[in-house]
Amino acid sequence: MNASQPQPGNVTTNASPAEYLARLRDLQRREWWTWGFSVFVMLLLTGAIASLALPAILQERRAGFGSEILQAVSGLISLILLFACYLSYEKLLINRLRLDLAERQTKSVLWRNLALVDPLTGLYNRRFAERTLKAEIGRAQRKGYALTLVLFDLDNFKQINDRFGHAAGDLVLKEFADRLTKAVREADTAARLGGDEFMLLLTECDSSQVPSVLERLESIEVNVDGQRIPVGFSVGWKEYEWDKSLQDMMNEADKALYLNKQTSKGLPALQAK
Repeated sequence: MNASQPQPGNVTTNASPAEYLARLRDLQRREWWTWGFSVFVMLLLTGAIASLALPAILQERRAGFGSEILQAVSGLISLILLFACYLSYEKLLINRLRLDLAERQTKSVLWRNLALVDPLTGLYNRRFAERTLKAEIGRAQRKGYALTLVLFDLDNFKQINDRFGHAAGDLVLKEFADRLTKAVREADTAARLGGDEFMLLLTECDSSQVPSVLERLESIEVNVDGQRIPVGFSVGWKEYEWDKSLQDMMNEADKALYLNKQTSKGLPALQAK
């Protein structure tokens, strides 16, 4: 995954599909306005040609000659009008095709988001996270880049659900996901693996940079019915080592997470060895 890949959901700079279609329709309205003005100018020029030719036509009629100028001007005006009608028809077809393609692309993006994005938090889901981890392991092997996998598990999440309800639990998940997204770079991958489990993939980062990321996740709280609920977490991580597979990294980071959870919520996270 490179730095140009956007994070889903929580990135406010990306326009939604509805906004994209609205902008496209606004662009089409502007194009039609420009086109209508162009056709109006074309008709004015045609009228100007006809008015300039009118004295010569009247003079020919008074002289009793056949009005060849009238025929020529009439033919020219007819060609201009036919050409304008043809261009208008083609423009209509092109605009319809463009809008149809945009709607299909929007639907494709929506289906992609349903398949790869967690609908509650807006983070990537497990499927995308594992696929990205596999790709980044291959890139680390080829180019020698550092790669660190971080796993999170929220503390006392079941108790929060039992005491305050699932709506409060959802609020906790969304708040943690939002803070997780803001704590990392665009080049990194934040994902919800399921339940209260989250994953962070730090590309071109070794394990020494993990504590600075964790500092940005301190003092997370949510407000439920006027009561402040602290959001704590256990964490474990594993830096990539040569010839380690995806499952090896997941297992070792999970072991570090388990040790951190079992030891103490207040102690620093343990790194897998």
